[in-house]
Amino acid sequence: MHPTEITAILNLPISQELLARDLLRMAYVAKDGTPRNIPIAFTWNGSEIVVCTAKNAPKLPSLRHNPAVALTIDTEVHPPKILLIRGRAELDVVDGIPEEYLQMNGTYEMTPEQRVEWETEVRSLYDGMVRIVITPTWVKLIDFETTLPTAVEELVQRQAERQRA
Repeated sequence: MHPTEITAILNLPISQELLARDLLRMAYVAKDGTPRNIPIAFTWNGSEIVVCTAKNAPKLPSLRHNPAVALTIDTEVHPPKILLIRGRAELDVVDGIPEEYLQMNGTYEMTPEQRVEWETEVRSLYDGMVRIVITPTWVKLIDFETTLPTAVEELVQRQAERQRA
């Protein structure tokens, strides 16, 4: 997929709404060759998705071995809005707590006092983290109004052809 196509889809209002959500699901291949799919908090910086994790997270050896990932960000209402993203994970080990980690957890409802307490606990728990940075290489937005899953698009096209015949 060409980068300009990716940018055009990611800049659509529905995509921007989805990229402002708290959680995505990240699929990757584990070291034993079996698939994994995990919910994880994220932030979108305008060109990359950033997730942060503990330096001892089991997903890290897998991502070092095979950095291909597939992401899903969606809604829980009907019709669902779904943003599918594929990309390559780059791992960046950092000292301390990445600013993205603090940002991505900033949309949960917390009182100011709870926020201070949470951040103090985070800073005491982690001496560093790993930023997993994903640059999209393929995207698809499904909103069931202007775009559909590929299989449904094919069925609609076949139905239209039958009706014309």
